[in-house]
Amino acid sequence: MKEYEFEVRVRYAETDQMGVVYHGNYAQYFEMGRVEWLRNLGVSYKWMEENGIMLPVVSLNMNYKKPARYDDLLKVKTIFKSQTSVKIEFDYEIYNEKNELLTTGYSMLVFVDMKSGRPTLPPNYVADRLKKL
Repeated sequence: MKEYEFEVRVRYAETDQMGVVYHGNYAQYFEMGRVEWLRNLGVSYKWMEENGIMLPVVSLNMNYKKPARYDDLLKVKTIFKSQTSVKIEFDYEIYNEKNELLTTGYSMLVFVDMKSGRPTLPPNYVADRLKKL
């Protein structure tokens, strides 16, 4: 499963004075997609943290094509790009109900040992699942 899609409806609080989704909220949509992508793979952030592993974002890029607006139903597509050593990378696409591409994105995350605060290899349980992709 290289891709995972889910839908989210834009809430009023996510929009700005111009009536469009505030740019900072797209990072949250990407995070929601990433969390659900991992969950669908059989891994949860909660499980990793309980086992001493964090997965912070170290790089985030967004490109806005068209605005999303209040009450739009968005399709957020999370695409596994690669996993090398301590890093994992994702691409994102967000579409509206007309299937128009609104936003694209990219993120790089690093597996980090919570005790040492240093980058670490992913746990075997996670690495085994990622190798199958």
